[in-house]
Amino acid sequence: MKPWRRKGARMIARFEQQEAAVLRGLVSQVEDILGARADEAPQDELAELTGIKTGSSVSPDDPVLARLLPDFHRLDPDNPTQESLDSAAALRSLHEPALLEAKIGVAAVVLETLAPDGGEVRLSLEQADAWLSALNDVRLALGTALDVSEDMPEELPPNDPRAAHLGVYHWLTYLQESLVQAMAA
Repeated sequence: MKPWRRKGARMIARFEQQEAAVLRGLVSQVEDILGARADEAPQDELAELTGIKTGSSVSPDDPVLARLLPDFHRLDPDNPTQESLDSAAALRSLHEPALLEAKIGVAAVVLETLAPDGGEVRLSLEQADAWLSALNDVRLALGTALDVSEDMPEELPPNDPRAAHLGVYHWLTYLQESLVQAMAA
């Protein structure tokens, strides 16, 4: 892939078939885990009447989902009061459905605009914003799964099972940075 470039109000890049397959696969996986979380939301009769969706009041157990759907209220780990726990649960229940909808929506934009066989991608500014959000979600998910930290070296030893995936993480970082630079041009 060559870096993104800006042409008027469009962001343009060309993806090889393998690059498109990798990116589509990762975005689809993130979309699937977010969709599964949305499907697990409790059904509420009042929500059906009012149109106001409610979500789970419990943080995800899965570290990847927990990174994608952080708590809306930080608890004091030394003194978690019942009031704080109730507040965190209420905020999650109210805001998680919209966050899930937004994250699934940006994933859909990537999947709609990136052909399975690769090729040229031409994005409007709105679509480019969606790509940035989706790329960020994929990087967060992959980075969490790989336990990426600031202390991690650029390359891992070949016998480390994370080595190949770290290369993909770096490519996603490049892809996101390139798009930001094109949008700022």
